[in-house]
Amino acid sequence: MSRIDVFVAPKPNPALIRIMTIINRVVMLHGIPGFRDLLPFNRLAGLRGVANVRHIDFPVDDRQRLKACCGAGKATFITPNHPEFFTDWMIDKEIVSRSSPLAASWATHGVVNGLGRIMQKFWLANNLIAQIPGNSTAAKKHSVAWALKGHGVLLHPEGGVGWHANVVGPLLPGAVEMASEALKRGRAADQDFKVWIAPVVWKLAFTKNVEPALAQECAYVEKSLTIERNPADTLPERVHHIYATLLSRDEIACGKVPDEQASYATRQKQLLLDLSRRLGERISVDPGANEIAELLRRSRRWLRDNTGNAEGQKQVRALADTIQRLQRVGPWASANPRITQEEIAEHLKRIRNDYCKGKLRDTINRFVPQPAGPRRAHIRVPEPLGLHTCRGSIEDALAQLRHRMQDTITAIVADVEAGGGFIFYPNPFYHRDS
Repeated sequence: MSRIDVFVAPKPNPALIRIMTIINRVVMLHGIPGFRDLLPFNRLAGLRGVANVRHIDFPVDDRQRLKACCGAGKATFITPNHPEFFTDWMIDKEIVSRSSPLAASWATHGVVNGLGRIMQKFWLANNLIAQIPGNSTAAKKHSVAWALKGHGVLLHPEGGVGWHANVVGPLLPGAVEMASEALKRGRAADQDFKVWIAPVVWKLAFTKNVEPALAQECAYVEKSLTIERNPADTLPERVHHIYATLLSRDEIACGKVPDEQASYATRQKQLLLDLSRRLGERISVDPGANEIAELLRRSRRWLRDNTGNAEGQKQVRALADTIQRLQRVGPWASANPRITQEEIAEHLKRIRNDYCKGKLRDTINRFVPQPAGPRRAHIRVPEPLGLHTCRGSIEDALAQLRHRMQDTITAIVADVEAGGGFIFYPNPFYHRDS
């Protein structure tokens, strides 16, 4: 096995963690006052703040709620939502610095182990745990042991970034499974031992009108993907046109004739069903219409079990990758008649991540995406889930966790909207029959 596929236990360095917290707060988030708004300095990400989060709205009650379930004598698993790449780690660091400074954090194995030995030592000293696909036993065992010491463990239950801050996606069971194991081990020594799953959610809102910057990024995407712009289109219509064009290309590649009179959601659904049928035939599986997640899980198993079938591997991987990419624009995209600048920004970042590849500029943007303007982070802590009081299944606990996270996100959005914090446009994805 290669280094990237092997678990290496973190070796946290408290002094380095404190230094990184300060750097994170100044350089990565807030930027340097006096320089961050002045040309040409505000064009340098390190001076304006790489994530350009100028303000953090994290009420005292929420901070205390999180801190109360962290610390010695209990095990805590902190589960933030995961709407944006890179910025999530910046905000995660800010959150744990106020509640559990030595909390371990899960990260993709490509970051922790895939950037060379020196960077691996750096990330392990920052107490990052490598999430290794198909080989997570050692990471989970280490996480449980660390949580039992009272330091806490942070991981994103949504898995990968979805770029949909208003909606909490389906949750993976890892945090609940580890919490259950921690409870079992903790109760073996102390019948009153408590284990908490502490959800955290955050929503980023621009502090000013950023339409010119969004239009500039949209133009870059159009040029990169060779998509002709209709001069009469509004910014949201341009984004919708990009997605509709990309969908047409997938339909044509699948041998279908695009029905440009149908809604995006209708066309997407039909194409997903067709691709799922083809994938099922390739791996000899006949899933129902609502079992795409299970089909993808079986396709990953098929790929592991059929490494000698080069042509089959190519076809199955291509079908599975297309299905996963198409699914990233979920029903939430067409659910509301209005769309915000923040949601337009998310669409553009998702397109760049999924389709714009091959240039250094796009690679950098994939790992350190640059926002269109300064933002405010609204952070809230829903009621923690005491696993020591739960009597249901892991699925029941996940349902409760997701419900609490979604309700809190919805409340944040409502509060920001009531304060006039969003700029709205008609949503071209919206369709009454979708």
